[in-house]
Amino acid sequence: MPEQTTTAYRICPFCEACCGLRVELERQRVVRIRGDQDDVFSAGYLCPKAIGLKELQDDPDRLRTPLIKRDGRFVEASWDEAYAEIERRLPPVIAAGGANAVATVLGNPTAHKMSLQLYFPRLARALGTRNMFSASSVDQVPKMLSVGLMFGAWLSVPVPDIERSDFLLILGANPMVSNGSMWTVPDFRGKAKALHARGGKIVVVDPRRTETADIADAHHFIRPGSDVFFLLGIAHALFDEQLVSLGRLADHVAGFEQLDAAFAPYAPERVAARCAIAAPVIRDLARTLATTRRAALYGRIGTCTQEFGTLASWLIDLINVLTGHLDEEGGAMFPKAAAFAANTRGKPGAGRGVTTGRYASRVSGAPEVAGELPLTCLAEEIDTPGAGQVKALITIAGNPVLSAPNGPRLAAALDQLDFMVSLDIYLNETTRHADVILPGPAPLEDAHYDVSFTQLSHRNHARYSPPVLPRAAGTPDVWESMLRIGAIAQGLGARVDIDAIDDAALEEELRRSAGDAAGAIMAALAPRRGVQRMLDLALRSGPYGDQFGRNPGGLTLAAIQAAPSGIDLGPMTARIPEVLRTPSGKIELAPQLLLDDLARAAADLDAPAASMVIIGRRQLRSNNSWMHNLPALAKGAFRCTALVHPDDAARLGLADGAMAAITNGARRIEAQVEVSAEMMPGVVSLPHGWGHDLPGVRMGVAAERPGANLNALLDEHLRDPLSGNAVLSGVPVNIAPL
Repeated sequence: MPEQTTTAYRICPFCEACCGLRVELERQRVVRIRGDQDDVFSAGYLCPKAIGLKELQDDPDRLRTPLIKRDGRFVEASWDEAYAEIERRLPPVIAAGGANAVATVLGNPTAHKMSLQLYFPRLARALGTRNMFSASSVDQVPKMLSVGLMFGAWLSVPVPDIERSDFLLILGANPMVSNGSMWTVPDFRGKAKALHARGGKIVVVDPRRTETADIADAHHFIRPGSDVFFLLGIAHALFDEQLVSLGRLADHVAGFEQLDAAFAPYAPERVAARCAIAAPVIRDLARTLATTRRAALYGRIGTCTQEFGTLASWLIDLINVLTGHLDEEGGAMFPKAAAFAANTRGKPGAGRGVTTGRYASRVSGAPEVAGELPLTCLAEEIDTPGAGQVKALITIAGNPVLSAPNGPRLAAALDQLDFMVSLDIYLNETTRHADVILPGPAPLEDAHYDVSFTQLSHRNHARYSPPVLPRAAGTPDVWESMLRIGAIAQGLGARVDIDAIDDAALEEELRRSAGDAAGAIMAALAPRRGVQRMLDLALRSGPYGDQFGRNPGGLTLAAIQAAPSGIDLGPMTARIPEVLRTPSGKIELAPQLLLDDLARAAADLDAPAASMVIIGRRQLRSNNSWMHNLPALAKGAFRCTALVHPDDAARLGLADGAMAAITNGARRIEAQVEVSAEMMPGVVSLPHGWGHDLPGVRMGVAAERPGANLNALLDEHLRDPLSGNAVLSGVPVNIAPL
């Protein structure tokens, strides 16, 4: 008799595209994964990563029970034993060194875990430390800072309305591979094809002829790290050629009168040599943006991971304002998320805005941004003695030894800690240093809602995935582990009643926000617990919610659960002024912090070009280091190669397929050369997240082809001073054959 096949629906957690999946099961085992044709957001689109969900579930290297390090070796332990070890060792560190003796690190997969996103703030409050770090400061903080200053909230990011656009200028981004980054847009290829079919055009500016450049109408090489000068040239041309048109936003902006003079020194003819893009090209792109009715400028990781990341991020949104394309159909628009978005809460049209620099890191004095310090400061905070030295660390779904600059220094620093806890599903290059590892459930064993990516989506929607497979008996949810660690830090012990702590925290939050209605709301949310209760609260009180009966038919978690392929909430619509949360109630076009930083750019305008610089590379099958352990994603051609232009290969004596040494001062790695005309001359590209050859790691597939760690070459002290973001792009290197 044939096995009975059942179908479950799931949001893919592997990248920002967040595609809807149909997961076919037999006897609680995954047998097939397909795109969900009925999904209201992704409409059946599927990339090769999705099949990795089955392999991740079955991966023998994935941790399923806690590990405790005994005499230098990890041994399996019960959950009670693991919590008891944390209780034995964490409180003494806090007692001796204070709250700041503990640091936390959040990794990129946190964005795909509802429990981590919603409950980490409670752990952070319980710890009371200022030493909080995350992958954001090697990725996106410049964009968060610029939109925070302009629009008043850290995630008020305008995204291209691609389905109605006729011209896209894409700078330092590769959405053909990423399907958007800080822009959730599954099936970018299909949407680009539709844009072309209606007569639209796409232009890509990038130091590599990327997969996106291949389907574009034009591609222009740009000198890495010079995006700010290219953008200043466009802004200058808009004023110089009288192309500025604020349209209906004219009544909703502040600081416009300061811009013409600020951009006067940056004529395209002046910046052309610095960015390696001819002045006529810069002017033509400015004219095309200004004269195309529905157009948008989009920039991403290449614009963030450089010395002028915040300036570049600001100029992108500013140019969309100046060309009349911000908050307009076919331009750059603001999503309206169903839950959790700061720009849908409180009084619309004004707010407190954002504040930075409330404190600084102990050693380098780097300013706090969005409640975090730069990840590149972590090693020095551990290995530099003195008051406030970090003595304990909690890492959550992160691998900074590979993802942060100068991983070797960080690895050595981790060995100096008095105590380290990791919440992770792998024994990787970072967690090998931990004293306790607490594995969370695999994605298919966990509920899922996109807390952040719904705030960055090209179309408004709401989708929820219940667990597809059961987890091992006795395995707690991640939110429970975080509450328990927080309770231990506060001296309440490991056996504390987690449900009581959760109830008390939520009741306190509701009393502040809802006053006398708090009790009734708590009752209405019962019997849900934990993250499901927080999600139901956010949906019901959100912009589409039922408002606990005041808006019958509005969103609830139950309504989304009844729609396995999601609920479509429509295309983006104009949101200015209600989306703004600035104190002025205006779009702040000229924040003083950014105007002042133009002096630093001016001083760098005539900097000579290095003979060779290095940049990273995004790849479809390996967004994060742990994906290298999944056979379906790791198979095929070796992808950790150093791409160099044929002219550079001839000049330097490099042979295709041969090994080369890449150095930056005393830092050195060895990588396989791939000669390719897709690279700009004078630029070498190496993908991030590799280097799986360190001892003590339990990732067998990844170790078969370990690759080279790009970040081992980079200087942890090199940062964008405004955001603290690491400089990963345009760093001078030498490359020579072995």
